[in-house]
Amino acid sequence: MQFIRYESFRQYLKLYPITSLLIAANVVMFIVLTFYGSSTSVPTLLHFGAMYKLDAASAASLGLPAAPAIWRFFAAVFLHSGPYHLLFNMFNLLVFAPPLERTIGSLRYLFFYVLAGVCGNLASYLLHGDIFFGVGASGAIYGIYAAYLYMSFFGARRLDPSSKQTVITIVAIGVVYSIAVPGIDIYAHLGGLIGGFLLMALLARRPHRNA
Repeated sequence: MQFIRYESFRQYLKLYPITSLLIAANVVMFIVLTFYGSSTSVPTLLHFGAMYKLDAASAASLGLPAAPAIWRFFAAVFLHSGPYHLLFNMFNLLVFAPPLERTIGSLRYLFFYVLAGVCGNLASYLLHGDIFFGVGASGAIYGIYAAYLYMSFFGARRLDPSSKQTVITIVAIGVVYSIAVPGIDIYAHLGGLIGGFLLMALLARRPHRNA
């Protein structure tokens, strides 16, 4: 099982520097949101880069352009609404990201993570037909799951059976949960999942030298 963490804190930082940096960045941004106003305040989240889709009148009332600026597709990946949202996503990142960082290399993993998150935000923006606000690392995390799905079925370095079953189960439960529970952005999750799968397929053509 690749997803059981045995490392000490120092070992974790040394072995998985980008995952550690991403977790730290998310926690720091959550602290900034909390002290600025509130991590659950829509105006605060919008100020720091939340995604949105608004009609012209609503956007004007908030002093926003009708379409979100490109930087928001990146910034929203590092914002979370409330402590539960943050803790849930950071736990998944802490546990599931390390094997992927080691497999594809830290720098490529950083680009993969950010681009998977952007894919989630892009899908959310394009597919939402109503007014919405969106933040969170879920799209990037589903991209990580998708990378393991690719490795499970197509990759040269496939997951062990236990890890493969874990990923399939988590994705299946996550998709059902996203559909069944109001307020969960299924489009961001699916966008991250599809984007991560395609990104992993591209990366697999040029394997990491030390993988």
